[in-house]
Amino acid sequence: MLSKKRLLLLSILFFISGMSGLTYQVAWQRALYSAFGSDVDSVAIIVSAFMLGLGLGALAGGKVVDKYPDKALEFFCFSEFGIGLFGLISYQLILFFGDIFIVYNLLIVAIVNFLLVLVPAVLMGATLPILITYIAQFWKNIGQTTGHLYAINTCGAAIGAALTGFILFNYFELNVVIIFAAIGNFIVSILAYLFFKKAQIEKS
Repeated sequence: MLSKKRLLLLSILFFISGMSGLTYQVAWQRALYSAFGSDVDSVAIIVSAFMLGLGLGALAGGKVVDKYPDKALEFFCFSEFGIGLFGLISYQLILFFGDIFIVYNLLIVAIVNFLLVLVPAVLMGATLPILITYIAQFWKNIGQTTGHLYAINTCGAAIGAALTGFILFNYFELNVVIIFAAIGNFIVSILAYLFFKKAQIEKS
């Protein structure tokens, strides 16, 4: 049985994950703006890449965790850590590929940046079905589990977007804001593993 204290902690961690995800989205949009010189193009790339990535990640994460349900916690921690690692180098990658492909037409530049953002978006999409599978081992009502996690993550995402756009950008440089988001992913990954690995061992 997942105690209320552990459920609260896991909810907080997934809230932070949602904050980091939307912080990336807002920050990467601004980074891509320098490559396109147009908010319309940067928004189109970010939103489409995120939507596709979240969908593909949810499908892939669901299939993987269905095959290895006992590894759900490890998969979740790996996904969060992978997002954080990509986040740390994402700003430099966007600038790097922007410099290389600046001589190409808009379509080529858009495709390159779309694929670049798609990678972490897939990992983000995988976290929800993976975490649902993990909690469902303790909390048998799948509907309540899904609704609870989705609501928590969405609230974190909304606050992350608002915090980034209205506060963080006023006090920190773009690359620093992205690093904050990456630190959030690392915190989620490490704390989830430390606090919930014991519960998984006790259950087995």
